[in-house]
Amino acid sequence: MSTADMIRQRLVALEPETYTLEDESDQHKGHAGAASGGGHFRLTLVSSRFRNLSTLARHRLVYEAMGELMQREIHALSITALTPEEL
Repeated sequence: MSTADMIRQRLVALEPETYTLEDESDQHKGHAGAASGGGHFRLTLVSSRFRNLSTLARHRLVYEAMGELMQREIHALSITALTPEEL
């Protein structure tokens, strides 16, 4: 299973209304962090679970959902976390 597929599986816990996940790993070839094999991803996620949460709290929810993927498979994750009203 690809890292992107593993990320998608874990996003279910955040009850997304919609999301986009972009694998930007190819843009980071030769980067020191890419040597470990961890991927670079950009995530835009819309969920009502983010209501009344600060940006930091929203990001923490995403990191919690990713769990140990943040230790190995994911080197960098750029997050835009929005509520449906913020679209």
